[in-house]
Amino acid sequence: MASGKITAVCTSTHKGVPKKDVAYGILDVGFGLRGDAHGGDWHRQVSLLATEQIETMKGKGLDVGPGSFAENFTTIDFDLGGVKVGDRIRVGETAVLEVTQIGKECHTRCAIYHKVGECIMPEQGVFARVIEGGEVRTGDSIGLEGKSE
Repeated sequence: MASGKITAVCTSTHKGVPKKDVAYGILDVGFGLRGDAHGGDWHRQVSLLATEQIETMKGKGLDVGPGSFAENFTTIDFDLGGVKVGDRIRVGETAVLEVTQIGKECHTRCAIYHKVGECIMPEQGVFARVIEGGEVRTGDSIGLEGKSE
């Protein structure tokens, strides 16, 4: 799995709403992206979504972009669909994430669903916890650090 790039670093102060691309963030071990509503001591500290998936939604006529699906990191040229729970992903120079969940169950129709009419995170989203922290910027590399057994 070749390494790709981070195309957006996104945060929000509330859950269930689109995130804003802030281009830079700090990942804290055991928390997630500093200042983000999804950060905390749980298994979905950080979320990732491929730019290619967002482009598919644009192709359906939806007005979406980085952060529209509440993902923290939007990626390009990295096969998020090929990662498995337990895999480790290096982001930028120092940060390492451990994949904890692929997709998620949506119990309610959140603001994202009402805005775009569909949400792709339940099937396409990748969730992780922060194993090693550090700075992450738009343009940083993202690659597989280690595969789960």
